Amino acid sequence: MADRRILVLGSTGYVGGRLVPLLLERGYAVRAAGRSVDKIRARSWGDKVEAVQADMHDSEALKRACEGCSAAYYLVHSMAKPGRDFAEQERDAAYNMVRAATHSGLERIIYLGGLGEDRADQPLSKHLRSRAEVGRILTLGSARVTTLRAAQIIGSGSSSFELVRYLADRLPFMITPAWVRTRTQPISVRNVLGYLAGCLENEATAGLTLDIGGPDVLTYEELFHLYSEVAGIPRRHFLPLPFVTPRLSSFWVSLITPVPMALSRALIEGLRNEVICRDERIRTLVPQELLSCREAIRRALEKTEQQAVETCLFDVGSACMPEWASADDPHYAGGTRFEMGYKARLQGDPDKVWEVVERIGGERGWYYGDPLWRLRALIDRVLAGPGRRGRPHGTGSPRVGDALDFWRVLASDKGRRLLLLAEMRLPGEALLEFRLDPLWEKTVDLSMTAKFLPRGLTGMLYWYAMYPFHVILFRNIIENISDLAGTHLYEPPRRVV
Repeated sequence: MADRRILVLGSTGYVGGRLVPLLLERGYAVRAAGRSVDKIRARSWGDKVEAVQADMHDSEALKRACEGCSAAYYLVHSMAKPGRDFAEQERDAAYNMVRAATHSGLERIIYLGGLGEDRADQPLSKHLRSRAEVGRILTLGSARVTTLRAAQIIGSGSSSFELVRYLADRLPFMITPAWVRTRTQPISVRNVLGYLAGCLENEATAGLTLDIGGPDVLTYEELFHLYSEVAGIPRRHFLPLPFVTPRLSSFWVSLITPVPMALSRALIEGLRNEVICRDERIRTLVPQELLSCREAIRRALEKTEQQAVETCLFDVGSACMPEWASADDPHYAGGTRFEMGYKARLQGDPDKVWEVVERIGGERGWYYGDPLWRLRALIDRVLAGPGRRGRPHGTGSPRVGDALDFWRVLASDKGRRLLLLAEMRLPGEALLEFRLDPLWEKTVDLSMTAKFLPRGLTGMLYWYAMYPFHVILFRNIIENISDLAGTHLYEPPRRVV
């Protein structure tokens, strides 16, 4: 099977990041595609695949990614991106895939879509309708398409599981939409991966649309009750009301859980649609042991408690360096970018300094002014931003592409540099860099620098309003990093230009 090169689109996403190592384990040669090659290479399996750069909206790059592959997994979606018409984005990406597959002679496409029937009395939500449309578009090309339709995927780090987990853990009583009593058929992520890999190995699945689900059919209310039982917390109570809209619910959910508002709104709007398997051919075509919903929740909780979550919903995000980061005067910005930084010389073990730097964020905090960081995260939540997401992959070294609170890791050069891209709601774009420059034995310069590309007058005013806070925060953060690393400061942190 090593001569059959398999393309995985969405290789660093929640499902793709778990599928790639499974395919490698089964002997396939894998080409992993994404917007950032560095992000792919930073995964634990990154040195075992052929990493290629491909944006779904770049038709030529997508054609190059498909060249020489016999089959492709289509595991991309756009619904987590705020401020965009995700249906239009997904439509454009699907048509590009059809052109690329036809041009390269790709034989098969395996697509993971969503369950749900579009009926006159109960039309599909925008999210589910878009997922169905993508499946139809993909069949327009020469490649034979296998469409797997799934409801909620239960696994550590999945958007559906995290939404249930945070709401159940934090709210003993919930006012919900009336749709909370709609029936659904969740499936374990382990079984989803089994079906995805199994369809590749069974040619009889080519050209078919197949429903995949676990053995249990239950309402969303029953799903919460089941979670409470497995997690060992008191039974949660619900008050379904017809006037509670998805928009209102998603706003509330975004304040209570780390699930982004754009994503939670798409999920909540889909609650009105019953998502149950109507076709069970997949159980014969790709036989496997199906985990019960109870067992899937138990395993997800174990992985979460052990901080052994392989992938999570926050893995979706660009880890590409913005073009303006190296430009002195970008003409499209309407002015020169802003930049400020502080530096201090530390005497001590540079490795200890790096250990402190790479553990920043999450439960450990930002080493100074944590109430201000929490307030900024709350404001971001209200504005439909990511808020404080923590460190989804535990306390290990940050990897390129990881989410770190409301930042995205762009570079993590051990002992040298940690570069973060802001994903919070801002009137502009921002970078935050920690850099270590070794001088001589047991001496290192530690700098902390912010760069900002304002968006119009609002962006410029924002920078000047935040400037005094940056001065206070940066100086104290550097001093506290030095204290935690057990080093000696030659002099207080100084402003650098």
